[in-house]
Amino acid sequence: MSQAFSHQNESPGIDPVAHVVLYQPEIPPNTGNIARSCVAVGAKLWIVQPASFDFSDKRVRRAGLDYWKHLDLQAVDDWAELSNNLPPERMFFFSRFATRSIWDAEFHHGDCFVFGRESSGLPPEIVGPGHPRALRIPTSGNVRSLNLATTAGIVLFEQQRQLQSR
Repeated sequence: MSQAFSHQNESPGIDPVAHVVLYQPEIPPNTGNIARSCVAVGAKLWIVQPASFDFSDKRVRRAGLDYWKHLDLQAVDDWAELSNNLPPERMFFFSRFATRSIWDAEFHHGDCFVFGRESSGLPPEIVGPGHPRALRIPTSGNVRSLNLATTAGIVLFEQQRQLQSR
């Protein structure tokens, strides 16, 4: 595991409200924006290697602004290592090919939200067609997909909305 990726925020031991998993991310500003959203809600960010960029890339740092010291971040070498760290029964997988809408899901504290590569999504060995925990964000159909950082933000704040309304 890359030591440059792993650090804990200034409040270790806090139970994260969510776990955001980026599977082999490709675009530095998306990762930076998602990191900032994680800090905003108290979520932990997981990076499944390999990322297509160096985490010290200035575009990643700039997108996350000065919030990096507050981010709970962990990188893992591969999907198997991630699976050993997070409960599969708490994972939701996001794909434009999913048949189930995010609006039909019930989220809880500590859920895991898994997002694929910007160019190709999640591989079928992680989430195949018809997976019961695969979700999509409904769109008008005029776009192939939403930006990864936008999608992660929608998911995190939908979870927050649900948690606050209970």
